[in-house]
Amino acid sequence: MRSLDELKAVLTDDTKDLRLNIGNVLDNGDLKPEERWAVALASAYFLRAGELAEALIAAGSAHLTPGALADAKAAASIMGMNTVYYRFRHMVGKESYSQRQAGLRMARMARPATTKGLFELASMGCAVIAGCETCIKAHEQSLLAEGYGEDRVHQAVRIAAVVQGFAIAVAAEGVPASA
Repeated sequence: MRSLDELKAVLTDDTKDLRLNIGNVLDNGDLKPEERWAVALASAYFLRAGELAEALIAAGSAHLTPGALADAKAAASIMGMNTVYYRFRHMVGKESYSQRQAGLRMARMARPATTKGLFELASMGCAVIAGCETCIKAHEQSLLAEGYGEDRVHQAVRIAAVVQGFAIAVAAEGVPASA
Protein backbone atom coordinates (compact mmCIF):
# COMPACT_ATOMS: atom_id res chain seq x y z
CA MET A 1 0.00 0.00 0.00
CA ARG A 2 1.26 3.44 -0.91
CA SER A 3 0.92 6.34 1.50
CA LEU A 4 -0.93 9.52 0.64
CA ASP A 5 2.42 11.25 0.13
CA GLU A 6 3.50 8.46 -2.23
CA LEU A 7 0.26 8.79 -4.18
CA LYS A 8 0.83 12.55 -4.40
CA ALA A 9 4.35 11.92 -5.68
CA VAL A 10 2.97 9.79 -8.53
CA LEU A 11 1.26 12.83 -10.00
CA THR A 12 3.14 14.64 -12.74
CA ASP A 13 2.90 18.26 -13.79
CA ASP A 14 -0.18 17.34 -15.83
CA THR A 15 -2.10 16.52 -12.66
CA LYS A 16 -0.23 18.51 -10.01
CA ASP A 17 -3.32 20.65 -9.31
CA LEU A 18 -4.89 17.62 -7.63
CA ARG A 19 -1.74 16.97 -5.58
CA LEU A 20 -2.02 20.51 -4.21
CA ASN A 21 -5.80 20.45 -3.85
CA ILE A 22 -5.92 17.25 -1.79
CA GLY A 23 -3.66 18.74 0.86
CA ASN A 24 -5.54 22.01 0.84
CA VAL A 25 -9.02 20.56 1.39
CA LEU A 26 -7.84 18.12 4.07
CA ASP A 27 -5.79 20.64 6.04
CA ASN A 28 -7.95 23.78 5.87
CA GLY A 29 -11.49 24.97 6.41
CA ASP A 30 -14.22 25.48 8.96
CA LEU A 31 -15.12 21.80 9.16
CA LYS A 32 -13.56 19.91 12.04
CA PRO A 33 -10.56 17.81 10.97
CA GLU A 34 -12.52 14.63 11.75
CA GLU A 35 -15.31 15.82 9.43
CA ARG A 36 -12.92 16.71 6.60
CA TRP A 37 -11.15 13.37 6.73
CA ALA A 38 -14.41 11.41 7.07
CA VAL A 39 -15.86 13.10 3.98
CA ALA A 40 -12.68 12.30 2.07
CA LEU A 41 -12.71 8.69 3.22
CA ALA A 42 -16.41 8.18 2.46
CA SER A 43 -15.78 9.65 -1.00
CA ALA A 44 -12.87 7.26 -1.62
CA TYR A 45 -14.95 4.30 -0.46
CA PHE A 46 -17.83 5.44 -2.68
CA LEU A 47 -15.46 5.63 -5.66
CA ARG A 48 -14.16 2.14 -4.86
CA ALA A 49 -10.68 3.67 -4.66
CA GLY A 50 -9.35 1.18 -2.11
CA GLU A 51 -5.72 2.24 -2.25
CA LEU A 52 -6.69 5.87 -1.74
CA ALA A 53 -9.01 4.91 1.13
CA GLU A 54 -6.18 3.02 2.84
CA ALA A 55 -3.84 5.97 2.34
CA LEU A 56 -6.42 8.38 3.78
CA ILE A 57 -6.94 6.15 6.83
CA ALA A 58 -3.20 6.09 7.48
CA ALA A 59 -2.64 9.80 6.83
CA GLY A 60 -5.70 10.85 8.79
CA SER A 61 -5.18 8.54 11.75
CA ALA A 62 -4.82 11.50 14.13
CA HIS A 63 -8.26 12.75 13.09
CA LEU A 64 -10.27 9.64 12.21
CA THR A 65 -11.80 8.13 15.33
CA PRO A 66 -13.17 4.58 15.20
CA GLY A 67 -16.65 6.12 14.94
CA ALA A 68 -15.63 8.34 12.02
CA LEU A 69 -14.10 5.35 10.22
CA ALA A 70 -17.28 3.36 10.75
CA ASP A 71 -19.56 6.21 9.68
CA ALA A 72 -17.52 6.88 6.52
CA LYS A 73 -17.93 3.24 5.52
CA ALA A 74 -21.62 3.18 6.44
CA ALA A 75 -22.37 6.44 4.62
CA ALA A 76 -20.61 5.29 1.45
CA SER A 77 -22.42 1.96 1.50
CA ILE A 78 -25.87 3.39 2.14
CA MET A 79 -25.34 6.11 -0.44
CA GLY A 80 -24.26 3.46 -2.94
CA MET A 81 -27.79 2.12 -2.63
CA ASN A 82 -29.66 5.40 -2.22
CA THR A 83 -28.08 7.27 -5.12
CA VAL A 84 -29.16 4.55 -7.52
CA TYR A 85 -32.68 4.29 -6.15
CA TYR A 86 -33.46 7.98 -5.71
CA ARG A 87 -31.76 9.03 -8.93
CA PHE A 88 -34.00 6.55 -10.75
CA ARG A 89 -37.12 7.97 -9.11
CA HIS A 90 -36.06 11.51 -9.98
CA MET A 91 -34.98 10.76 -13.53
CA VAL A 92 -38.00 8.68 -14.51
CA GLY A 93 -40.19 11.56 -13.36
CA LYS A 94 -43.32 9.54 -12.69
CA GLU A 95 -45.37 10.36 -9.61
CA SER A 96 -46.34 6.69 -9.32
CA TYR A 97 -42.76 5.75 -8.39
CA SER A 98 -42.46 8.61 -5.93
CA GLN A 99 -45.53 7.35 -4.09
CA ARG A 100 -44.11 3.86 -3.60
CA GLN A 101 -42.27 3.12 -0.38
CA ALA A 102 -38.55 2.64 -0.88
CA GLY A 103 -38.50 -0.27 1.55
CA LEU A 104 -34.73 0.15 1.94
CA ARG A 105 -33.17 -0.15 5.36
CA MET A 106 -31.21 2.97 6.36
CA ALA A 107 -31.35 2.89 10.16
CA ARG A 108 -27.68 3.89 10.46
CA MET A 109 -28.50 7.33 9.09
CA ALA A 110 -30.64 8.00 12.16
CA ARG A 111 -28.15 6.46 14.60
CA PRO A 112 -24.59 7.18 13.44
CA ALA A 113 -21.53 6.20 15.45
CA THR A 114 -20.42 9.85 15.62
CA THR A 115 -22.83 12.71 14.99
CA LYS A 116 -25.70 13.30 12.62
CA GLY A 117 -23.71 16.18 11.12
CA LEU A 118 -20.62 14.11 10.31
CA PHE A 119 -22.74 11.34 8.81
CA GLU A 120 -24.67 13.84 6.69
CA LEU A 121 -21.42 15.47 5.47
CA ALA A 122 -20.06 12.07 4.44
CA SER A 123 -23.37 11.26 2.73
CA MET A 124 -23.31 14.60 0.91
CA GLY A 125 -19.86 13.80 -0.47
CA CYS A 126 -21.18 10.56 -1.94
CA ALA A 127 -24.36 12.20 -3.24
CA VAL A 128 -22.47 14.84 -5.20
CA ILE A 129 -20.11 12.26 -6.68
CA ALA A 130 -23.14 10.29 -7.87
CA GLY A 131 -24.91 13.40 -9.10
CA CYS A 132 -28.14 12.44 -7.33
CA GLU A 133 -30.19 15.64 -7.19
CA THR A 134 -32.73 14.23 -4.76
CA CYS A 135 -30.01 13.05 -2.36
CA ILE A 136 -28.04 16.30 -2.66
CA LYS A 137 -31.10 18.36 -1.76
CA ALA A 138 -32.07 16.08 1.12
CA HIS A 139 -28.59 16.08 2.65
CA GLU A 140 -28.14 19.81 2.21
CA GLN A 141 -31.46 20.38 4.00
CA SER A 142 -30.42 18.03 6.82
CA LEU A 143 -27.05 19.74 7.20
CA LEU A 144 -28.65 23.18 7.37
CA ALA A 145 -31.09 21.86 9.98
CA GLU A 146 -28.10 20.55 11.98
CA GLY A 147 -26.65 24.09 12.03
CA TYR A 148 -24.11 23.73 9.25
CA GLY A 149 -24.02 26.84 7.10
CA GLU A 150 -23.68 26.84 3.34
CA ASP A 151 -19.92 27.47 3.60
CA ARG A 152 -19.43 24.22 5.49
CA VAL A 153 -21.69 22.29 3.10
CA HIS A 154 -19.66 23.77 0.25
CA GLN A 155 -16.46 22.53 1.88
CA ALA A 156 -17.78 18.96 1.98
CA VAL A 157 -18.65 19.20 -1.72
CA ARG A 158 -15.16 20.54 -2.50
CA ILE A 159 -13.56 17.66 -0.61
CA ALA A 160 -15.60 15.08 -2.53
CA ALA A 161 -14.77 16.78 -5.83
CA VAL A 162 -11.05 16.82 -5.07
CA VAL A 163 -11.04 13.19 -3.90
CA GLN A 164 -12.69 12.15 -7.16
CA GLY A 165 -10.23 14.20 -9.23
CA PHE A 166 -7.29 12.87 -7.21
CA ALA A 167 -8.41 9.25 -7.66
CA ILE A 168 -8.76 9.80 -11.41
CA ALA A 169 -5.36 11.52 -11.59
CA VAL A 170 -3.63 8.64 -9.78
CA ALA A 171 -5.31 6.11 -12.08
CA ALA A 172 -4.43 8.15 -15.17
CA GLU A 173 -0.76 8.31 -14.20
CA GLY A 174 -0.67 4.52 -14.34
CA VAL A 175 -1.79 4.47 -17.99
CA PRO A 176 1.02 4.85 -20.52
CA ALA A 177 0.57 7.66 -23.00
CA SER A 178 0.52 6.59 -26.63
CA ALA A 179 2.05 8.57 -29.44
